[in-house]
Amino acid sequence: MTNYTRLNNLFGWVTFLIATTVYTLTLEPTGSFWDCGEFISSAYKLQVCHQPGAPLFLMISKVLSLFASDRSQIAWWTNFGSALSSGATIMFLFWSITHLAKKLIYNNGTEISGSQVFAIIGAGIVGALAYTFSDTFWFSAVESEVYAMSSLCTAIVFWAILKWEDEAGEKSADRWLVFIAYLMGLSIGVHLLNLLTIPALGLVYYFKKYQATTKGAISAFLISCVILVFVQYGLIPGTISFAAKFDLFFVNSLGMSFGSGVIVFGLLFLSLLISLLLYSINQNKNLLYFAAANLVIQLFFGWGILGGLLSALVIGFILFYWKPTINQYILNTAVLCTMFIMIGYGSFAMIVIRAKANPNLNNNDPSNAYSFLSYLNREQYGDRPLAFGPYFNTEMTGQDKGEMQYRKGATKYEEIGAKPVAKYAKSIPFPRIYSDDPNHAQFYKSWMGISGEPTYADNIGFFIGYQVNYMYFRYFMWNFAGRQNDVQGAGSVHEGNWISGIKPLDAWRLGNQNNLPASITENKAYNRLYFLPLILGLIGLFFQYKRNLKDFSVVFLLFFMTGLAIVLYLNQTPLQPRERDYAYVGSFYAFAIWIGLGVLAIYEFLSKKMNLMASAGIATVLCLVAVPYVMAKEEWDDHDRSNRYTSRDLAANYLNSCAPNALIFTYGDNDTYPLWYCQEVENIRPDVRIVNLSLLGTDWYGRQMKEKMNESAPVKISMANEKFAAGIRDYTPLFDQSMQGNAELKEVVDFIGSDSQEAKAQTQGGEFINYLPTKNMKITVDKNAVIANKVINPSEYDKIVQSINWTLPGNGLYKNDLLALDIIANNIWERPIYFAITVPDRNFYGLEKYFQNEGFAYRLTPVLSDSTDAILGREGSIDVDVLYNNIHNKFKWGNYNTGKIYVDPESSRMTTTCKSTFTILAQSLLNKGKIDSCVKTLDKMNASIPFMSNQIGYNLIPDLMTADLYFKCNQPQKAIKQVEMINSFITNQLNYYHSLGMPRMGRFGEEVNFGLSLVSELAGMAERNKQSALTQKLKTELQSLETKFGSVMQQ
Repeated sequence: MTNYTRLNNLFGWVTFLIATTVYTLTLEPTGSFWDCGEFISSAYKLQVCHQPGAPLFLMISKVLSLFASDRSQIAWWTNFGSALSSGATIMFLFWSITHLAKKLIYNNGTEISGSQVFAIIGAGIVGALAYTFSDTFWFSAVESEVYAMSSLCTAIVFWAILKWEDEAGEKSADRWLVFIAYLMGLSIGVHLLNLLTIPALGLVYYFKKYQATTKGAISAFLISCVILVFVQYGLIPGTISFAAKFDLFFVNSLGMSFGSGVIVFGLLFLSLLISLLLYSINQNKNLLYFAAANLVIQLFFGWGILGGLLSALVIGFILFYWKPTINQYILNTAVLCTMFIMIGYGSFAMIVIRAKANPNLNNNDPSNAYSFLSYLNREQYGDRPLAFGPYFNTEMTGQDKGEMQYRKGATKYEEIGAKPVAKYAKSIPFPRIYSDDPNHAQFYKSWMGISGEPTYADNIGFFIGYQVNYMYFRYFMWNFAGRQNDVQGAGSVHEGNWISGIKPLDAWRLGNQNNLPASITENKAYNRLYFLPLILGLIGLFFQYKRNLKDFSVVFLLFFMTGLAIVLYLNQTPLQPRERDYAYVGSFYAFAIWIGLGVLAIYEFLSKKMNLMASAGIATVLCLVAVPYVMAKEEWDDHDRSNRYTSRDLAANYLNSCAPNALIFTYGDNDTYPLWYCQEVENIRPDVRIVNLSLLGTDWYGRQMKEKMNESAPVKISMANEKFAAGIRDYTPLFDQSMQGNAELKEVVDFIGSDSQEAKAQTQGGEFINYLPTKNMKITVDKNAVIANKVINPSEYDKIVQSINWTLPGNGLYKNDLLALDIIANNIWERPIYFAITVPDRNFYGLEKYFQNEGFAYRLTPVLSDSTDAILGREGSIDVDVLYNNIHNKFKWGNYNTGKIYVDPESSRMTTTCKSTFTILAQSLLNKGKIDSCVKTLDKMNASIPFMSNQIGYNLIPDLMTADLYFKCNQPQKAIKQVEMINSFITNQLNYYHSLGMPRMGRFGEEVNFGLSLVSELAGMAERNKQSALTQKLKTELQSLETKFGSVMQQ
């Protein structure tokens, strides 16, 4: 047994080294898209990231960042933290598998044989390495996201309960339970996913301590769920909610300072735990009565007078009438565990401390009790119905008043108003098709084939077909069967599906697989695992089920709670902005345990036919080759992010598009977080102020705009902070006053910001509200300021208009719109104002005809343009000199051109934006007769960003324009090469659609018609430029395609 222990420890560390090496070799060297840029920025300067925060993750990442030799290395070190966490996760997974495996084939009391040791270690290695190379886990292991460290917390607590199980008969065994509680508390400072292990841990405890029965197991599961609810809703937000209500009383009623009530609550809560702990030791009844009185006081504040009275009655009944026998040992353990959870949870103090320091990134400004409570509850992201709710088309009949909301005022907390709770004409249990967003509603109808009123069968059908199958099972199969490509789909047969690589089986679901296009076969995420990990996992699942039902129940509960239970809880709407497989990584962890145990099943099967040691060796090697090796071989290329700088470089391009001291309006995560990373971490263009239009709808973000940030001066906003505080001017409707001419924007903003009765309109309900008096706006141009501040090129001074005149879209202004217009009105002639080219058109506020393209941003200028962007269909002009200098001398392209990096979906989507910028410049150069410069620009584009596409759409327009421009610049060979490349892609894609047959082919009608129109345009282009051979070839192919798709074209 001693040798087994040594080998077990040794090979655990071996798996750690293998996994960590793999993740280090494939590590992204800089910030990634989505949340990573924000996390790295927040870690480096210990700032406040988005709700609900990850303070422990940030502090550990901060320590790792200290090893960086310069700012450009900080991201590598924080990413390396994920690699280390993931490597450690694999190690603890190995030890968990070997623990469970030993119980399947080894009987205590006998000497463990060499073949058994071999088989057990082999099971651990296969299962651990299978998870090492699994799609979802590997993705999170090479970037600065919380899921790698969260997985480590899950792995440690599951391993720890197995260690407790080994020592349960010893006096000191329960120290493992306290250790688990502490880890649970710490994990809250990373991600809440770890809490979902509690039911599985509870089952381990029950099976070890009690004689197992079905009824007892169910009871243990339910008690564990109660503990989970207590921690997730009681300890985490509940304590902060009570603290906030104490603070409300002490500040508003007693006139004390902010935070005084929090201190009183903290002392009460601490004394409650201490008194219960002491009572569990010496059984002094006075301590119990003190704890009871203490709890009642807290409940009076937290639940109100009625709740406090009821709780006092219940507690009094229990203490003085029922008088149950209290197990002192269990009480002692429970109190200790609660205390250690709270100690671990204490990492959130960092959030409040840093919020009070008001760093550059201070999301939600959680510097007081109520804003911190809002931060923890993720109130910025809204609610979703779980138990009861409407259908997507159910009429809202009114609103009830929920709990009163508060914000911090100058000297006391101020009421925002009661939280509105929507009332509907009809409410159903377990609502799944509930979102009234028009895009979501259309998706529900399309997915379920709803033509009339939705039914409950549609509701359940969407839950099973979309939420379970598409948004969970599809991800599960990515990891253990295979993946079609990395294109985010919405149910189509050629985007984002799972595959096996066994063509007849895949064809049953996805159509003919014998004529796959390059967009699938050359996609690096085209991973064919042939069901091998799935089969081995199922073998292990059934083997454990037959051999050890108790352990199977534990692993299954871990699998369920971190998989399908999350599906039930999230209740996701369709059309998510990105794939959500990372949420279910714990479920895939549990399945990897079964993959490991599958080795034992094969070992036992072979042992009946050959030598035991040979059986162990063959089973291990066979499974290693069939599963981890195949997974690594197929998935390495689409998980290798080494030498990829697209996120950082493209973000820098946004910033470098801007003139000094500029403001740039952004909108989404991927045109904001990477820019934050560039400024906060690598100090790239710290003079530019990033203004996120989505966040501008919050009062805290508006306040932050008024403060200096890095080298950026404060943004001028005319409205005082209290005028756009939470709950005030959230929406300003249009009440058109039929004004003559255009109203001065600044005057309209001042009018809306006025508290005068004359500036308000009375609603039908009798309420007086601020309103927008007209949609027709103007900004009077200060020509002297324009020239002095170099707002435009001197060659265009004669084009300066007297005023910028435009009409606002829509019929009202949300708070973010109002503040954006305030910023424009008060800063336009003092500092350059830009809109990122990725901002949605609706957020340009109708100003497009005054835009000037300078790269990755449009500059707002006092020059009216009569041109239209041929690619994006947007009005505006181009500063050719600035744009040329930016593209040729400033911008970087993230190593797109090496052909060796993995171009992920976000990087791929950005290629259209990049190419559009090139071709806009090239067209402008050609218009000015600068043919050599035009060709140089097109050549640089093709050298920097090779052709890559996965669908027929407007993404091909820049490539089409490139061919046309080459012809116009008398570069026929380059043009022909471009035309043939585009045509080859389109025909390849269309032939694939045709091979699918009806009705699948019919679903691509729009794409087919667009593709045929592009081929027709290519043929016309060739003909106009007297390329007869090419023209004939294209026309012949077009005719053939039109014949093939005749029925589709008629639809």
